[in-house]
Amino acid sequence: MPRISLVNAAQLAVKSCLRPGSIAVDATLGNGYDTLFLAESVGPTGHVFGFDVQRQALVSSYQKLLAHDLQRRVTLHLVSHADLLEVLPESVMGSVAAVMFNLGYLPGGDKAVITRADSTLKAIAAACRLLAKSGIITVLAYPGHAGGDAETERLAEWMRSLDPSQFETELVLSQFDKPGAPRLFILRKWGDLL
Repeated sequence: MPRISLVNAAQLAVKSCLRPGSIAVDATLGNGYDTLFLAESVGPTGHVFGFDVQRQALVSSYQKLLAHDLQRRVTLHLVSHADLLEVLPESVMGSVAAVMFNLGYLPGGDKAVITRADSTLKAIAAACRLLAKSGIITVLAYPGHAGGDAETERLAEWMRSLDPSQFETELVLSQFDKPGAPRLFILRKWGDLL
């Protein structure tokens, strides 16, 4: 059986948690592929919130949405994913069905601008608070670039520290068996957090 890409694996996992009317977050817009996927998946009554620190990522994402007439389903923020809780409306707290992260750098952009472990872990912890029961977080990590190894290792440690009565975690490895290969972390919320 041929293996699917980690991007497709993340989207398949998220798709199982989304329904028409769902709320979702793309925590790292990049070139807008996950944003478009989420906007299609939540339907006309759902909504997606997107975050990135680079204007180029917002422009690329908006153009993709516009080409599919999905721009009204998405609110884009030129803000770090670490600021999710400060930016999102209080009304979405505990009702987000899915949050997607695609770490590293913007493909085609400035490779010096990368996600960093401290802000990423802050953002994922915030995403855990935003999740509805049975919600999902996917994190595609790339250890094969400068800064990516440390970010991936800290993420793996953080995931191992989660309470298994609250969260189920899964690690999906790339089909390429080498240390610098991408990996997908999947986190599912079981119960309501205290």
